[in-house]
Amino acid sequence: MDPIAETQSPSRLKRLLHLWFSLSIPVTRKQYIVTGFSLMLVKYLIEFITIYATTGNTYAIEVFLSPILKHRSEVLDSTTQFLPWILFVWTIPFLWISVSMSVRRSVASTGSSFLGLLILVPILNFATMFLLCILPNRATRSKVENIPVATPIPSNRVRSAISGMFISIAGSLVLYALSVTVFKSYGILLFFGMPVLVGVITSYMFNRIEIQSTGQTVLVAEIGILLCSGALLVFAVEGIICIVMLLPLAAVIVIIGALIGRSMAVNNASGGHVTTSILLLLPLLSGADLLEHEAPVYEVISTIVIDAPPEQVWPNVIGFSELDAPPAWYFELGIAYPLRATIDGEGIGAIRHCEFSTGAFVEPITVWDKPNRLTFDVTKQPPPMNELSPYRHVHPPHLDGYLNCKQGEFRLIRLPDNRTLLEGSTWYEFKMYPQGYWTLWSDTSIHLIHQRVLQHIKKLSEK
Repeated sequence: MDPIAETQSPSRLKRLLHLWFSLSIPVTRKQYIVTGFSLMLVKYLIEFITIYATTGNTYAIEVFLSPILKHRSEVLDSTTQFLPWILFVWTIPFLWISVSMSVRRSVASTGSSFLGLLILVPILNFATMFLLCILPNRATRSKVENIPVATPIPSNRVRSAISGMFISIAGSLVLYALSVTVFKSYGILLFFGMPVLVGVITSYMFNRIEIQSTGQTVLVAEIGILLCSGALLVFAVEGIICIVMLLPLAAVIVIIGALIGRSMAVNNASGGHVTTSILLLLPLLSGADLLEHEAPVYEVISTIVIDAPPEQVWPNVIGFSELDAPPAWYFELGIAYPLRATIDGEGIGAIRHCEFSTGAFVEPITVWDKPNRLTFDVTKQPPPMNELSPYRHVHPPHLDGYLNCKQGEFRLIRLPDNRTLLEGSTWYEFKMYPQGYWTLWSDTSIHLIHQRVLQHIKKLSEK
């Protein structure tokens, strides 16, 4: 092998990684086009192969490009519980590269970071990418990489960080109230807009006097999102469980906001410019919420093998006694869990009552195929959880009408040696966005509930 090539390859790879992940290197049109289309193709091919290998489903390019996340969820097999989580983690570095390069390309071509921010808005992101591909560089472009990085005295740095955090907390509370009370939506404006807002404000304030390192900037922004989450808890508008579920998503998105805010400070953006950019971005994010208000129905399937014939299992499916097993630790945190099930009547039209720790499900029977299949609708359901909070009663709006169970079914499949494969399915809709993220949690919770019921039926049937 050519020794010159050996020494140049690591250097070329290092430059490429620096181009993708840095916020200090200007991006040319050629670099933006080549990187954008190449990484998009790589991401699509890897996801296509992964989805096909694990589910047998094909992943159409139009589904990959669709801004509606429910289209992608349709190709994922509900039995592959961890695949959505894997794809979520896989997407994070691509999201970082997309925003990072778009912001720098926007600065290089327009002198402003705002056009690059539109890459975060569904539908508009494609138009933004097209504009950034065709816009030429400004004739007089500041050399971002030559701006000296200085460290001010600690008092100034701490004061700037605290100021940014207090402003971001106030802005987050206003944004929460606007999203929940005015738009009546738990969606992109709240779960994407709020972390971006926190990241941009804390980062810009932290860097506006003297430019700090990227690591310090990200750390300050992460502290900011933790304080904002704490404020939601202190003011009794959210509980601990929902905040914990939000933090993995918010912790990633706030980094994007932090990098954008630092880029604005590096490019000498005024406070008015930063405020205007945020005020223009947030209505666009609220508009993106409206694009995704159609709630699809998801199915969660769980199975268990029981050492008993279907005829012996069937009575414990239509109704079962009190679960004597103590609830697992995650149920003790407040997630609703099943206690017992009873049935009034027999056959189609009978009413099944499945009692949970938060109340009872009312389930009219629609299919009675003894001992093979039991199907029921859900006409009434209790809250999905009791929020864990330092206050006695916290009941945020998303506990009512956002996670709706539509139907349930048990299927008893006869196996050799007098055994039964018991399958349990729940169909539900979820009105919180981005659904591709929140259904990761809801699917996991419903699987855990299924397993508690199926294990109890197995124990009763095998006695």
